[in-house]
Amino acid sequence: MKIIILGAGQVGTSVAESLVSEANDITVVDNDVEHLNALQERLDLRVVSGNAAAPSVLEAAGAQDADLLIAVTQSDQTNLCACRVAKTLFNTPTRIARLRSADYAEHPELLNDSNFAVDHSICPEQIVTDYIRKLIEFPEALQVLEFAEGMVTMIAVKAFEGGLLVGKPLKTIPQRLPNIDARVAAIFRRDQSIVPSGDTIIESGDEVFIIAATSHIRKVMTELRRMDKPIKRVIIAGGGNIGFRLARAIENTFNVKLIERDRRRAEVLAGQLSRALVLRGDGTDEALLDSESIEETDMFLALTNDEEDNIMSASLAKQMGARRTLALINRKSYVDLVQGGRIDIAISPAQTSIGQLLARVRRGDVAAVHSLRRGAAEALEVIAHGDAKHCKVIGRRIEEIDLPEGATIAAIVRNTGQSRTEYKELVPYEVPIHEVIMAHHDTVIRAEDHVIVFCTSKKLVSQVEKLFQVGWGFF
Repeated sequence: MKIIILGAGQVGTSVAESLVSEANDITVVDNDVEHLNALQERLDLRVVSGNAAAPSVLEAAGAQDADLLIAVTQSDQTNLCACRVAKTLFNTPTRIARLRSADYAEHPELLNDSNFAVDHSICPEQIVTDYIRKLIEFPEALQVLEFAEGMVTMIAVKAFEGGLLVGKPLKTIPQRLPNIDARVAAIFRRDQSIVPSGDTIIESGDEVFIIAATSHIRKVMTELRRMDKPIKRVIIAGGGNIGFRLARAIENTFNVKLIERDRRRAEVLAGQLSRALVLRGDGTDEALLDSESIEETDMFLALTNDEEDNIMSASLAKQMGARRTLALINRKSYVDLVQGGRIDIAISPAQTSIGQLLARVRRGDVAAVHSLRRGAAEALEVIAHGDAKHCKVIGRRIEEIDLPEGATIAAIVRNTGQSRTEYKELVPYEVPIHEVIMAHHDTVIRAEDHVIVFCTSKKLVSQVEKLFQVGWGFF
């Protein structure tokens, strides 16, 4: 695909890194010439400097024959204007815009072809907020990923000594969970991937990716490791977009304190939050943390725009007694360095939010993409189309599918053909009933199944996509 990326910030750079490795023709547009040159030296792509919304700049970037425009500059206005220009002047087929302001989400009519012509919009800050909220709900998890509109959940946990499955083969799972179907999709041991089989034994320290129906996932986790106490007290350091969004989302459920350095920003936050306590101060201030009883805090979240401050404040909070700590860190090298020490979870915002963009780029009908292990692995939700004659997966047992080594079909979500009546604003409407099926060797894939595939390496993704592509003769 020929793809134009507008904006070479954290999100734009992460997208470029992911897509350029998949043999796409990438052009990046930004005002910062030095940053563009550094990016071009490191990656195989073209760069164009200038205003991302200017017709002449878009023309120089090749908008006239581009397949996809991804506008992820820091300015909502620039992103919207660029999409409009790309549609009107160059008829670019697909246009994606990053929109940081919540106002546009409340008025989706502004994004249709008659207005700003945005096919898909993403808000990285909201994506990261939702992601952190799931981690608060599952304090034992390293990652919490949802598929099929929330019907299936995949959780990454570190197996600890004392867990009921540690030292036992995976084939004992059905004995311990007789009424629940679950599957271990992958195991990472000392940073090396292990394709699980029935005889695989989980060791203490393993990073285990397990998938099950969302309604069953908590019960499944108890088999892997001891359950932590529920989260009650939360301290958030940083009142930026992510910190504020998270505080507003959880303040009615948890006891929340928000630390903000800037006085004016702290006053604004205090006026917009109803129950959360806003404190003016620095998350690295030992005296402040001590005065706010950090030793009684269940989760400390370092969410400022300064990753060094986040590392320091989260490490300090852990040392002073916080039960669990999380830090936003942009550089992947930093994430690998600090996670698992005094910082329990390190999150790269760009890697967390990149999935929604990748889903629009993948070949075939990809409903969801999740970047795993700081971008090294990937989980895809692919919809199977066609028939047995024109698709290499439909009508075949999983053991018959020529999956590349390192790729695993973990679960299937299937429309049962039945429906139930629900009510929205007292108006009845029919909702299709779906069945969550854990993948076994003899499971047969049908047309329109949502198939969740775990790839231990991003290099396998293109091979998986080709398997699900429908032959031209079907149409």
